[in-house]
Amino acid sequence: MSNTPLCRLTSADFQKEIDGKKTDLIILSNKNKAEVAITNYGGSIVAIMVPDAKGNMANVIQGHDNIDDCIKSPEPFLSTLVGRYGNRICHGKFSLDNKEYQLAINNGPNHLHGGPTGFHARVWDIIESTPQSVSLSYTSQDGEEGFPGTLVMTVKYTWTDANELFIEYEGTTDKKTIVNMTSHGFFSLAGIADPTPSAMDLICEINADHFLPIDENSIPTGIIQKVEGTPFDFRTPHIIGARIDNTEDIQIKNGAGYDHCYVLNKKEPGEFSFAAKVTDPMSKRVMEVYTTEPGIQFYSDNWADGYKGQHGATFPRRSAVCFEAQHFPDSPNHPYFPSVVLVPGQVYTQKTMYKFDIDK
Repeated sequence: MSNTPLCRLTSADFQKEIDGKKTDLIILSNKNKAEVAITNYGGSIVAIMVPDAKGNMANVIQGHDNIDDCIKSPEPFLSTLVGRYGNRICHGKFSLDNKEYQLAINNGPNHLHGGPTGFHARVWDIIESTPQSVSLSYTSQDGEEGFPGTLVMTVKYTWTDANELFIEYEGTTDKKTIVNMTSHGFFSLAGIADPTPSAMDLICEINADHFLPIDENSIPTGIIQKVEGTPFDFRTPHIIGARIDNTEDIQIKNGAGYDHCYVLNKKEPGEFSFAAKVTDPMSKRVMEVYTTEPGIQFYSDNWADGYKGQHGATFPRRSAVCFEAQHFPDSPNHPYFPSVVLVPGQVYTQKTMYKFDIDK
């Protein structure tokens, strides 16, 4: 009997020493033989092998098949962990206790996703591993990428027998700082291929009555706007591509499609609740997202150019969708947004789950 995993990835292809730390590949498998493959380089999820309605298994997340391609990926955040701060901070500036901090600028005039050497580009320590879970840890030193405080972050991935991928975060700091973690999965429910099919035919539902409009630099204007009457209304299921090219809508224009944070409907802050659902009408694969976070960034993969990925797959524009559970972009500069401040003695926590199923 072959021990080759369904994803056809091997640890040897992911093993390298970077700054004295070793990278590797961890494959989680459940009773359904469904798999999740993760590398401790950036905590990147490189494969999620789940069945379609006919039982055919395919990888439904975009990734690479070796460590060198992960490191030099044209999309540096391809299905990686993101930190210390997911999303954008205007001009890379924020203040804590009347002291201004300047972060790296790596997205037009803004700081994005923790900077060019953020958590996506770090080797995480593998601190615990079982057949269905793995825990990674990273210590971000005071001043790294401009952030104050030494932050110790632990992320645990658990792959259940119900094809649920739980991602749980815990972090502590020795100095007042800001934290906004996320996982930037690029999901392709039809399965990655050459070329990977468009994700614009997916049927999408987002549990949000409001979203955050952005300016021409993708920074929230500060308004919390109703989705009603806009192309952003996914309160009932809607085909993603149906309104994505509505260039008369300034928000579609500013985001080059969907690249906006939705304000999730919550009964109370921190409630672990339903956030979003996408269904692929061809394969009948379904993905549901649940999270404790107040927001979810819905990104329609607007900037991919057909670059190469795993096993010869290519990733054209809009061949994936991202649902990044997080606090709001640029929160430190909007006092009425939910706080992203973490102080010594507090524990940062987040729990997000991606559940894969078949449309009945």
